[in-house]
Amino acid sequence: MKVFGIAGYSGSGKTTLIERVLPQLAARGLKVAVIKHTHHDFDIDRPGKDSWRARAAGAAAVLLASDHRSALLTEHRDTPPALDDLLAQLPPCDLVLVEGYKREAIPKLEVHRDVTAQPWLFPDDPTILAVASDIDAPEAFPRIDIDAIPQLTDFILTHAFSRPTA
Repeated sequence: MKVFGIAGYSGSGKTTLIERVLPQLAARGLKVAVIKHTHHDFDIDRPGKDSWRARAAGAAAVLLASDHRSALLTEHRDTPPALDDLLAQLPPCDLVLVEGYKREAIPKLEVHRDVTAQPWLFPDDPTILAVASDIDAPEAFPRIDIDAIPQLTDFILTHAFSRPTA
């Protein structure tokens, strides 16, 4: 499985970019998984449901399954999971797009929008190979227009598949 990161500040358009690139990747016959990191606490379970009750009672993990999908809810009460551990939990796929985890040493594309008024990440991260942005990057750093989805897809594929397997 190949791994490629999409990094940027909140509100820069990381999820939107992934959402726009995924159909292009699927049209090329690739099976793609997404790992999304969030700094906010979240819960896809509902209080009072059996799975929620099991977790509240102390279960380290609960696997929910239906005929159409499954979800593994794992409690990380003491230590956040490492990206490698999360990758190991994924079913077989060709490519994993990792949103967030901007400090991980994986090849990345920085998503940057002028309106966010955030600093660029690439000067401090040698794993960022280019930026997807609505403005030119300083220092003549490689840039692809944020709306050039076919070119962004090609870039991701070229750089994800030219690297050793994760």
